[in-house]
Amino acid sequence: MPFIGINDLLSLGFAFTTQGVADVRRFVLSAIALAITTLTVLAPTAATAQESGHRMAVVDVAYIFKNNQGIKSQVKEVEDNLKAFDAELQDKRNELKSAAEKLKTFAVGSPDYTSQEERVASMESKLRLDMARKRKELADREAKIYYDNYQHIAAGVKILAQHYKINLVLRYNSEDMDLEKGESVIRGVMKNIVYHDESLDMTPGVMQYLDKVLVAGTKGNNETR
Repeated sequence: MPFIGINDLLSLGFAFTTQGVADVRRFVLSAIALAITTLTVLAPTAATAQESGHRMAVVDVAYIFKNNQGIKSQVKEVEDNLKAFDAELQDKRNELKSAAEKLKTFAVGSPDYTSQEERVASMESKLRLDMARKRKELADREAKIYYDNYQHIAAGVKILAQHYKINLVLRYNSEDMDLEKGESVIRGVMKNIVYHDESLDMTPGVMQYLDKVLVAGTKGNNETR
């Protein structure tokens, strides 16, 4: 396996202070060691495959996104933010409703009616704008969560593949088909990989690697604050 230095690990997207580098180095290097230990079952398979010149493994990316606690906590933070915004939004909707009801108490065409009408229109316009901005902000945050963590997953796959001299890692879906759910059946029928030996699955090792890397990233980000 080619030597992976701290600069390579820092390129995964974490910003660290000088004080935090040593701790983060230990976290990430231990992540690599743990992931490799988890996947010792791959070694015989890789060795056998090497004789034929084909070295392959599989990884369930969807499973990692659904079950990794670090990713789930990041997504939950965005969802909680959205719930808090929705509660705030309800208060603004009630204010708008009250303003609209008050408009009905004025004579159409009167100065008070015109003034209140403008106020209602301004409140409604601002409410729509605030909703659009907030939802875009949260959608962008969620997209970044998936983007960043996919980079970490890909980095973990690369490290393990290089260690075991695997030159092809295929993405697969381990989800079982549910006959009661049409979409599940369609996904199952459309699976690219019909069968694989369990020893080829590097998903557990990548999960272990990602757990440690996310801890290191949190620690490094805290050092910069």
